Order: sequence, then C-alpha cells, then structure tokens
Amino acid sequence: MSTDNLKRFIFDNLNIRGELVVLGKTTQDMFSKHQYPAEIKQLLGQLACSSLLLSATLKIQGSISIQASGSGPVTAIMAEATHKRTCRGIARYNAPPEGESLKAILGNQATLVMTITPVKGQRYQGIVELTQDNLAGCIEDYFAHSEQLATRLWLFQTDEVWGGLLLQQLPHQQDTEQHQEDWERVCALAATLTAEELLGLEAETVLHRLFHEETVRVLEDEPTAFWCSCSEERTLEVIKSLGQEEVFSILDEVGKIDIDCQFCYQHYSFERERIEQLFADPTVH
Repeated sequence: MSTDNLKRFIFDNLNIRGELVVLGKTTQDMFSKHQYPAEIKQLLGQLACSSLLLSATLKIQGSISIQASGSGPVTAIMAEATHKRTCRGIARYNAPPEGESLKAILGNQATLVMTITPVKGQRYQGIVELTQDNLAGCIEDYFAHSEQLATRLWLFQTDEVWGGLLLQQLPHQQDTEQHQEDWERVCALAATLTAEELLGLEAETVLHRLFHEETVRVLEDEPTAFWCSCSEERTLEVIKSLGQEEVFSILDEVGKIDIDCQFCYQHYSFERERIEQLFADPTVH
C-alpha cells in the first residue's frame, strides 16, 4: 500500500464502515527530533495510526487525541490527529522500557484518555483503565464501554512503517440478529489480515482479498502528514497564562523568554519589549 495515505470504505449493504492507513514519512517526521527507544517508537506509531483512523470517523472539524499514562517507565504517551489527516505525537519517559507490552511500558493501573476537540464547540473527553496488554484491545474496550459502539482495530508494524485497519458498526435504530451476524462475519474476515498484506499491497487489493464477497465502496485517498499546531500566538498565550509577576521575574533573571515546542522542537524567543507589549495590551497576541 502507498504510505502516508488513509483510505475510507463503506459496506453498501451493511451497517459498517472502515478505514485503512499506512504511515512512513508521517511517523519518521514525528520521530525525527526525538531519540526514542524502539519500544516507545512502536507504541507511538500505533497511537498515530489509531488517532488518524479515528479522526476519519468524526463528523466535525477539529482533532482527536489518544493519551495513555501510568506509573511505568513511560509516564505519558500521546498522539493527536486532525480532520485534515495531520498528526503529531510525544512520549515522556524515565527509562527505556524492558519489553513491548503495555504493562512493561506503562506499568500497572494505566489509563487511556481520548479527547475530541472541535474547532467550534465544547471539548469531549472519555477515560478508561487499560485492562488489556495491547493498544488495539484497549481502544476497542473504550468504544464498548464509553461509546457503546462496536469497534475493531488491527495494528501492524514492520521496520519503519506502521499500519492499521479499523471497522466500526454504525448506529442503527434496530440492532437485529442479522446486523450482529453481519458484523461478526466482516470482523472474522478482517482478522485474517497480515502485516505483509496491509503494509505491502495497495488498499484496493487488500480490501478485495478480505471482502471480495461483500459490496465495498472505496473512497478517495486522504494523504497524511506530520504537522504541529504550535505557533508564536499560542506560545504567547502560554507565557501570559503564567502571570505577569512570574514572567517578569524570569526576564529580570535571564533577559528574555525562550520556549521550545516539545512536539516539533520549534524554538520561540521573546525579548522584554515583546513581553511588555503582551501584558500592556490584552488584545495583542
């Protein structure tokens, strides 16, 4: 499959939708400014795939983030995707994990937080405990308990390429036995997918191999890319939130305010004159 593309598809005669995504340059760009251990890169790549796949299920403009945190070597790890199919991610860790399982990475009593932030409107957030030892299973549990929406997710990785397949049962007024049978049949077919197929074949070929007995309508490619939403304006908002007293105390000590974005390492530097202008005029951003 072509990398850095998301492909949506619909089962015309069933109450089911799906998405495929394969990431290459998108994840490489996300990792380029960080020296993550292999275990962290693997999980962060899975989070990037998952957030992009879930972004394609939203009907609003905005972003969706998936964050996992715990008491293990990795204290927090998250990826965020937008309706434009851009994503970014970051991990905070105290030591390299001694394994690839979620327990080895995040420790015990870890939680998963999913946040939907519309461009306009209120933010929505849901939290569940991580009771399974793989990310796909935890996300499926989230939708089963928080959204009551049947969702299946398969995640794959080889070398520096990550991929994922998501199926979701659409809401229906009547949850009949036939609908459940359709869902179980399609999920059983999807479960035969291999990493070699998803990461090595074109999306149309993959979908034909899996679902050639179903009526599948494939939609246009949606390119994916790494993109960070940091900006000078947002950085100034963060500075202002610290309060005038603390900010000018820093200025008195070092002469300027320097901030690096932790996602992309973009450097922002502000001299005293710019900070004085920020606090003197509340309309200045």
